[in-house]
Amino acid sequence: MSGTLERTRCRLTAHPLALDATLAAGVLACMVAGSFVDPHGKNGVTWGVRTPDALALVLMVLGALALVFRRRAPRTVLALTGTVSLIECVVGDPRAPVAMSAVIALYTVAATTDRPTTWRLGLLTMTVLTGAAMLGGPLPWYAQENLGVFAWTGIGATAGDAVRSRRAVVQAIRERAERAERTREEEARRRVAEERLRIARDLHDVVAHHIALVNVQAGVAAHVMDKRPDQAKEALAHVREASRSALNELRATVGLLRQSGDPEAPTEPAPGLDRLDELVGTFRSAGLHVEVARADNGTTLPAAVDLAAYRVIQEALTNVQKHAGSEAKAEVSVVRVGPNVEITVLDNGSGEDSAPDSEADSGGGHGLLGMRERVGALHGTLTTGPRYGGGFRVHAILPVKTRTATPGGSA
Repeated sequence: MSGTLERTRCRLTAHPLALDATLAAGVLACMVAGSFVDPHGKNGVTWGVRTPDALALVLMVLGALALVFRRRAPRTVLALTGTVSLIECVVGDPRAPVAMSAVIALYTVAATTDRPTTWRLGLLTMTVLTGAAMLGGPLPWYAQENLGVFAWTGIGATAGDAVRSRRAVVQAIRERAERAERTREEEARRRVAEERLRIARDLHDVVAHHIALVNVQAGVAAHVMDKRPDQAKEALAHVREASRSALNELRATVGLLRQSGDPEAPTEPAPGLDRLDELVGTFRSAGLHVEVARADNGTTLPAAVDLAAYRVIQEALTNVQKHAGSEAKAEVSVVRVGPNVEITVLDNGSGEDSAPDSEADSGGGHGLLGMRERVGALHGTLTTGPRYGGGFRVHAILPVKTRTATPGGSA
């Protein structure tokens, strides 16, 4: 039974004109049935039966027909039903319920317009119909039928305004929920993109550094394998050490991509300037002469700044190893200047075939781009370029205290 009613309701909702026609037929039936009832009766009987006049029946049919179009033209329908109700109150039998059609029309206007319009039209309809029934009707002004017109029109306007308010509240709740859902999805996509970019930078730093060392040491081993096997063994040992370090850092980075239910992956702390000597040692073992000067006074850096400083030095020395030539020398300095720490990597290389700046500009390399993004994310500055007289210079300024984004500011 409930399924049949639900299907009928859905069918009528899909065809609003048919629903309004059904409602108009029901209102007409109620008005015709009510017109045959005499609330006063005769011979002491409270209720009785009477015969309505032809004018009342015609006005009922016109009011019901107007309700068929109440959704398309609610104000016009209100004017038509109000007119037939006014005629009935003045020249007909005011006890005939023709005003029921005006009540339904007023409800429709209140449910489809705003509150000021409802107040204006509602007060106008109540005043005109009630005043006409009291002043021009055949019944005394204090008759209950006259007061009934006032009460029912007020109920129609109030009910329509309540329905409109409820629809507005439900719509507002739905829009807020949809907006919140879109915001969550956008925030999730933004965080995923930022995490992917960070992991891509870390992978590039790890792979570029260690693979460059492995390549250099493997070339040394191949060159001296026949004549100096001891030096070849030492180079292969460096290859094994560099590859082990690369695997450990890759394992720690890829572990970030695991889901919460995946098995635990071995991780290690993110590298920082406390491992600078170890980093420089790998390059020295690969044949690059590196000098380090530190004047940071043992400053403890935030984890993000510490990692960025380490990666900048690592990438800069990797570029020296790859592009500056076999006789190049590098200088690394870490200096605390006020609220910042400055990282400078200089080399005197003469390699011109694959300078790091030209490689990045052509789209083939991502080292300098990754350094610039990493430093910029911490509100620092990065300057790179060739030195006067030969070589290359990388200079990064990182704030010792990281800043958070302010509303309306840049992240």
